[in-house]
Amino acid sequence: MGLRTLAPTVDVCIIVDVLSFTTSVDIALGRGAVVFPYKWHDGSEFTFAESVDAEVASGESESRGWSLAPSSLAKVPAGTRLVLPSPNGSALSFGAAEAGADVVVAACLRNGAAVGSVYADEKVTVGVIASGERWKRTTGPMRVAVEDLYGAGAVLSMFDTDDLSPEAQAAVASWREAEPHIADRLRACASGRDLILKGFQSDVDLAAQVHVSDLVPTLEGNRFVNGRP
Repeated sequence: MGLRTLAPTVDVCIIVDVLSFTTSVDIALGRGAVVFPYKWHDGSEFTFAESVDAEVASGESESRGWSLAPSSLAKVPAGTRLVLPSPNGSALSFGAAEAGADVVVAACLRNGAAVGSVYADEKVTVGVIASGERWKRTTGPMRVAVEDLYGAGAVLSMFDTDDLSPEAQAAVASWREAEPHIADRLRACASGRDLILKGFQSDVDLAAQVHVSDLVPTLEGNRFVNGRP
């Protein structure tokens, strides 16, 4: 509901899904891959991948080939055409475009400052969506994902505080308090604990890297590209 309400009212809609969609997008684009987000992981992604001559990343908790796990993409070869199915970050990216956002950008802790600084000094309206998570993945109710609040705050910390809504100011305050301890916070949050229990601490640690990327992943048609449209 928040996305559908916000997206038509802003020039730029920034999606934050730190664990792990937008982190994976940043890493894959940084390696020179071509990233096609996809809303569902229901089998239809294979038909879509065939239509764009790409391969499908497996689920985050799977270990075969490329996957939504950021660590699996750290060595993806340049030029790899990759479909990243995600019912959360990917679905929100397309949802923002469908709801009327002119520009849709993927941000995480790795590139939050880069994304924020691109738009902070421009005369555009910006909305930041902290994606949240679902209990039981795609079937359960939504829950707050504090890592996405931090990611939103990292983006918004590049803006003049006086230009921010109270909600945005709260995100910035949360980020500034957490930043010195961010690796520990991500390991201790619900999403981080879940991934670590499944053997994916390296993905949490990659997602906790702050300001290491200058990429601005922007949705262009059915793929993410680096830079403003």
